[in-house]
Amino acid sequence: MSHLSFISHAYIWGGRKPAKVLPQVLAKPWVKLANYLGRPPILSYASYCLDNWYKIDPKKSINLENIALINNFLGGVDEDWFVTIHVCIEDAASYAIDSAHKLSLLNDKNSEKEFLKYLNNICKSLKKVNDIFSRMPEKCDPYVYYHRVRPYIFGTKDNPNLKQGLIYEGEFNNKPQFFRGETGAQSSIIPFLDGALGIYHSNDNLRHYLNEMRDYMPPEHRKMIEDIEQRSVVKNYISKSKILMRKYNLCLEEIRKFRAMHLEYAASYIHKQAQKNNSFGTGGSTIRGTGGTPFMRYLKKHRDETQKQKI
Repeated sequence: MSHLSFISHAYIWGGRKPAKVLPQVLAKPWVKLANYLGRPPILSYASYCLDNWYKIDPKKSINLENIALINNFLGGVDEDWFVTIHVCIEDAASYAIDSAHKLSLLNDKNSEKEFLKYLNNICKSLKKVNDIFSRMPEKCDPYVYYHRVRPYIFGTKDNPNLKQGLIYEGEFNNKPQFFRGETGAQSSIIPFLDGALGIYHSNDNLRHYLNEMRDYMPPEHRKMIEDIEQRSVVKNYISKSKILMRKYNLCLEEIRKFRAMHLEYAASYIHKQAQKNNSFGTGGSTIRGTGGTPFMRYLKKHRDETQKQKI
């Protein structure tokens, strides 16, 4: 799926103007494989990040110095760094995901010590996530990202450069299709932790968009999020202990920091670049995320909502 997604996106976005028709030789296997995997035929976060790396030294741990990409578009330090940062974030967050799952299974029969253990694990894991995320500017320049990396990962939905969508030759009765582009919003980390910790967001365009992003996740990830949202009532137990409330709030603070950093990067890597008079190419067409949605106002709102839900 990753190989076909990269090849197809290179075909769609590699010319001076985006292709309006994807030839059958690419469309047919891509659609067939996407249906088998339960995801749309578009470059998603799973293909761009989750399934697109390997260890340089198999005996060493996953870290920024020991992973490389299987596929890229133009190559270069900025593109590789942008993706490998996300790969390492996924690895660092695995401890938080596992602990949040175990936390959601606790009830009033479990001891305060058990709750505290898993909250500590989540907080420790998220600190590592934020440390890795903070290193994005080290080797990924905003200008290079906007003009060299970003143009290849757009989708066909809400995209002014493909207003009529994309025709997958021989598929979908040759009717144009509209799919969102690759975005970190297709990662399961934050929605899973929101669900586990009982962080809720008021109904707005970003919430609707984030729910739509679940269609682009691997089905197993999608189900995992849905299950924990229905199951977790951990906030009810935590609110009975001042020690647990303090640790819970520290977990929420790390999530708030992550959202604040994401907002900061959205401003410097996209919004500011789009404001420049010399913007050119696909990347300079609109002040939207690669998923096709305006983002600044809603990212601020979700950051602030995380802060307000501390107890």
